[in-house]
Amino acid sequence: MSWSLATVALNGPVACIEVGGGLYRLEPSLARAGLPGATTVIGLFSDWERSRAALDKAAGLVSAEDRVPDGAPRLAPLLYPGKVLCAGANYYDHIKEMGVPDTRKEAQRLFFFFKPARNAVVGEGATVHMPIGTKAFDWEIELAAVIGRRTRAVKAADAMSCIAGYTVSIDFSARDHNRAPETFYKLDWVAGKAHDTCCPMGPRFVPASAISDPQNIGLQLSVNGKIKQDGRTNDMIFSIAEQIEILSHIMTLDPGDVVLTGTPAGVGAPKQTFLSVGDRVEAQIETIGKLSVTIQEPLTG
Repeated sequence: MSWSLATVALNGPVACIEVGGGLYRLEPSLARAGLPGATTVIGLFSDWERSRAALDKAAGLVSAEDRVPDGAPRLAPLLYPGKVLCAGANYYDHIKEMGVPDTRKEAQRLFFFFKPARNAVVGEGATVHMPIGTKAFDWEIELAAVIGRRTRAVKAADAMSCIAGYTVSIDFSARDHNRAPETFYKLDWVAGKAHDTCCPMGPRFVPASAISDPQNIGLQLSVNGKIKQDGRTNDMIFSIAEQIEILSHIMTLDPGDVVLTGTPAGVGAPKQTFLSVGDRVEAQIETIGKLSVTIQEPLTG
């Protein structure tokens, strides 16, 4: 039986297993399956193989008494990832729209940046705040891969076995803060990308087994109902497996780390079209679902 994982707000965060369109409290469901004491989604990744086997069993043992009321606000499924690593400029159509003159793979160098997990990761709803002072707040839908076991110096051929599953994410950025033309380094990735609330994730985590080919699924993002991005993961320059190989040669990837794998064309920067307070952004990925957020005033205290 298929399942996914979520975290909802019910007088505090409540971890849930999702089966047949219903959300059920995770702790009692897993206890019936022989894994007691599981109170958070992120805690499952300390021994993902054991957790996955118990979740497969728990999906058939959910009880109506543990069902969460419909409409409970969804927080990010993982509260909170260990590291949030983001691949930059990793779709062919995106680097073309951004004016990269040579779009051949051999002319590219995959790079990553961080987002601060505890401050940037939020769930659905009125959760995303404009960065202070930005006039160029932009969107990027991303397939987010969650690491399931400690990974170091893995080869691409073995990299997909390190992924526990996937969720939807939006990489929001302040394009004007990202630029530093007066300096020798020209870009400031922290100022442009590391803002509070600017990495929503959700609405659920799906296990890797639920997606037969993560390298060929659709991604679509809309702003106030108008489609801005509409692509497929087969347009990535560096595959998910190649990303994991490259990252794991830089640093150890730990269970519960999240890798945002790049975004397709349709971001606001090329047309100088950016977000305003009150805008509604919806990001949808096949098999996973739709993540909807509304932009709020900046956080100032």
